[in-house]
Amino acid sequence: MSRWLRGRGNGGKSSQEVNVYHNVKAGLQELYRSVLLPLEQDFKFHQFFSPLLTDGDFAAKPMVMLIGQYSTGKTTFIQHLLEREYPGLRIGPEPTTDRFVAVMENDTEQVVPGNAAVVDPTKPFSQLSNFGNNFLLRFECSMLPCVILNGITLIDTPGVLSGNKQTSRGYDFEGVIQWFAERVDLILLIFDAHKLDISDEFRRCIHVSPSWRKMPLSRLNRPKVVRNVI
Repeated sequence: MSRWLRGRGNGGKSSQEVNVYHNVKAGLQELYRSVLLPLEQDFKFHQFFSPLLTDGDFAAKPMVMLIGQYSTGKTTFIQHLLEREYPGLRIGPEPTTDRFVAVMENDTEQVVPGNAAVVDPTKPFSQLSNFGNNFLLRFECSMLPCVILNGITLIDTPGVLSGNKQTSRGYDFEGVIQWFAERVDLILLIFDAHKLDISDEFRRCIHVSPSWRKMPLSRLNRPKVVRNVI
């Protein structure tokens, strides 16, 4: 308040220089570095809560996450969207995608393991290191040149399990889902017309974040098969 009064005493002009940013992302990044980052470092914020934000966090493209029970067509949906296979893609009748895959744009095709992705300052995944090595072994970035990926990043997820299989992952699956849910711009819930039941784990994933109520879209795979049978 006293600072504002001193500014008013100078003919209404503030004694501090006002920075004008022509780009929101660049402005937020600069303000974080100059104002928030020193404060976080002084209080060791990154040691007790979450890692420091990197340039990748500010430069990240909008993300779309696909969630569904196993063999509902999540990976196939991404394949059709890209009109090609992405590196490391696996499709089959049984659970084949046993890891989180961030499908991202790159000049060349490559697969970046989770341990390398979380320490890459150009990628927005540094905070995923909090979920431990068991998770990082089940996380990777699939990089490929694709026009669609110029504007978005797709997050493919492991098939949601049921029964005793839910406890055999070795990491906090629902916690990882919540982490992505708080950061993605769209969540697609994929259902199979042959398996419309929702397991306990799937239900918990749907309700893990209150913000989901404004965001998810549902997609029903293979409805023609059911119509033909009827």
